[in-house]
Amino acid sequence: MAWTLLSPYLNPATSSSSSSFPNYSISKKNNIQTINWWRNGRRRERTVIANASEEKDGKDSPAFNPFGFVTDNPSSKGAIQLPESPAEDGNVGQMLYRIEDKGKEYGSYIKCGKFRWFVRETGSPESRRGDIVFLHGAPTQSYSYRVVMSQIADFGFHCFAPDWIGFGFSDKPQPGYGFNYTEKEFHEEFDKLLGVLGVKYPFSLVVQGFLVGSYGLTWALKNPSKISKLAILNSPLTASSPLPGLFQQLRIPLFGEFTCQNAIMAERFIEAGSAYVLKVEKADVYRLPYLASSGPGFALLESARKANFKEISSQIAAGFATGRWDKPVLVAWGISDKYLNQSVAEEFQKGNPDNIKLKLIEGAGHMPQEDWPEKVVDALRVFL
Repeated sequence: MAWTLLSPYLNPATSSSSSSFPNYSISKKNNIQTINWWRNGRRRERTVIANASEEKDGKDSPAFNPFGFVTDNPSSKGAIQLPESPAEDGNVGQMLYRIEDKGKEYGSYIKCGKFRWFVRETGSPESRRGDIVFLHGAPTQSYSYRVVMSQIADFGFHCFAPDWIGFGFSDKPQPGYGFNYTEKEFHEEFDKLLGVLGVKYPFSLVVQGFLVGSYGLTWALKNPSKISKLAILNSPLTASSPLPGLFQQLRIPLFGEFTCQNAIMAERFIEAGSAYVLKVEKADVYRLPYLASSGPGFALLESARKANFKEISSQIAAGFATGRWDKPVLVAWGISDKYLNQSVAEEFQKGNPDNIKLKLIEGAGHMPQEDWPEKVVDALRVFL
């Protein structure tokens, strides 16, 4: 049976408040279903009706669940599972309290110009093998590199992994107030951060993912003298690289505004690109920024709408081709990636076979650093 909501969708995950989500009840009469809840002592109501044009097929249908977008996700069930009597169990406010300190391993806040970055750091400035900077893609965060950077530091490297502005635990300025989420602005702020961190040039750069991950590669193309070696994990590298549905949805007027406020967007994106389901404790961290406020969602929305994905991928393919890039490049590719086929990596490698080496990582999907960090460490250790 198809349901049509007559008023704005009741969505606990979009709340920017950390207060408790109100208790609710659902009643049904004929084709009309009513959701009642109480906030600050006042009763609120949302009405749902069945599509009058459809006839019931006689089979029992599952009860309408306004929170299905949360509880249908395997990694979310243990974290946000509403029981039959929700007043007796945890709610969104309690969940935020439970997870708010998770996921900040090796990290600290760094003030850089107008913004505060969250940066993870392992190793020592005196590390004999130099500096490595790890850059994440959208809609994730530097948390994905926690295992890799911890282990690679043991081999004598000094490692940094920032959350891009607008992502993870870094500042999320409102568009139009000092930051507009353009490629140029991301590059400028990243340059400033490298200076504040005291990163020694040339350094090794590791990049993964869509959108801001691609901006890491276009920054490298503009600053080749600052790079000693470049490692690329699964990223759009050719003009033919497909764009995942999430980014297509974000670019649709109005629909994008709803999409960007789905608190479990990041974990679902990760799981959809991999053969694995995230453990609850990991899903908590990827969910936390989007659950805590609306800022990360709108930052992602603005970034996606400002980006010309095809042009950026074409620029990357051309910029790293033979005759235009002569630094060593490793492409470490999770072959179970559901977004980007192995052929993307192979086509990219053929563009500059003398300088680009391809390492396939079995068992890993779109985010090899999360799926199988030990194999990523092995590949980086040999390359770097």
